[in-house]
Amino acid sequence: MGKPPLSGIRVVEFAGIGPGPFAGMMLADHGAEVIRIDRTRPGGLSLAIDAKDPLLRSRRSVSLDLKNPDAIAAVRRIVRDADAIIEGFRPGVMERLGLGPDVLLGDNPRLVYGRMTGWGQTGPRAHEPGHDINYVALSGVLHALGRAGEKPTPPINLAGDFGGGAMFLAFGMLAALLHAQRTGEGQVVDAAMTEGSSVLMSMMWGFRAMGRWRDERGTNLLDTAAHFYDTYETSDGKYVSLGAIEPQFYAEFRRVAGLDDAKWDRQMDQGGWPALKDELTALFRTRSRDEWVALFEGHDICFAPVLGFDEARADPHNVARGAFVEAGGVSQPAPAPRYSVSDTVVPQMAGARDDAGLLRELGFGDAEIAALGH
Repeated sequence: MGKPPLSGIRVVEFAGIGPGPFAGMMLADHGAEVIRIDRTRPGGLSLAIDAKDPLLRSRRSVSLDLKNPDAIAAVRRIVRDADAIIEGFRPGVMERLGLGPDVLLGDNPRLVYGRMTGWGQTGPRAHEPGHDINYVALSGVLHALGRAGEKPTPPINLAGDFGGGAMFLAFGMLAALLHAQRTGEGQVVDAAMTEGSSVLMSMMWGFRAMGRWRDERGTNLLDTAAHFYDTYETSDGKYVSLGAIEPQFYAEFRRVAGLDDAKWDRQMDQGGWPALKDELTALFRTRSRDEWVALFEGHDICFAPVLGFDEARADPHNVARGAFVEAGGVSQPAPAPRYSVSDTVVPQMAGARDDAGLLRELGFGDAEIAALGH
């Protein structure tokens, strides 16, 4: 295997929560050198680094008081030699610090300036506070999530913070880095969680245009209305997932489960879905989760048990793939995806802070380091 694909790329990450660190983790997982700038609290106390947080893995950090002009000058100096930055403040904050795009791109014209916000850099809501739940609400995503007749169910913070935010930021930064390598021209990447999360719904927008998706949640093929695409409780209080959409998988499910009655023939008759779901609900409660797993194993059905954290880590398939790793005593997902030629980075948890050591590596002398309070 060769070096990770982002080896040689330096990214400066301004400390934040949620999607910004997740994007930094993704880039570091694939070989980028990510240097995190932590802001100090009043009195010079550094913000705590949690050594158990996978979002902070595989990069080092330095704490700087960004109200100190010497610290601002130091940041500009560090960014001058970087390929990209990540910041997740509200619009205008970086500009007020003297670290806005005009300044940093002026110092480094090939810089990719990654900006992570909920609402985006412009628009009527741009300066309003918010969280994942608010962003996916405005994008139309949250409205679609949940069962019929029930209130919308937030998908933790997966669709906004991480799927619609961090992953779109990382993708946009890589696209801009390719552009910068070809042209020498840097640019700003404006990643808004509202827009990223809405893009995740593109297939449903297509289904809607084709007349195959209703605007009422819990009434469609993939949102728990169909009896052949849902989760079911088993006799031991656990759950299984069924996704037998295609006719051949549905037929095999019926065969193995012993569903011979002709009423099961009308798979796509939505009028019959509620009654068939009631029957499957009762059927799945007749056996334990592991008994259903054993029954369906080796059959082309699109079926899997619903696993908890520890169960997922111990599942034989996940073990064989190395899907989870342990670093610093913390079990966590391994970097993904995998490459045929390149390595990913073996996760290293955040360690004890060595601000002075990192600053020396970045070319700062002892007097300059002392002026920064280290």
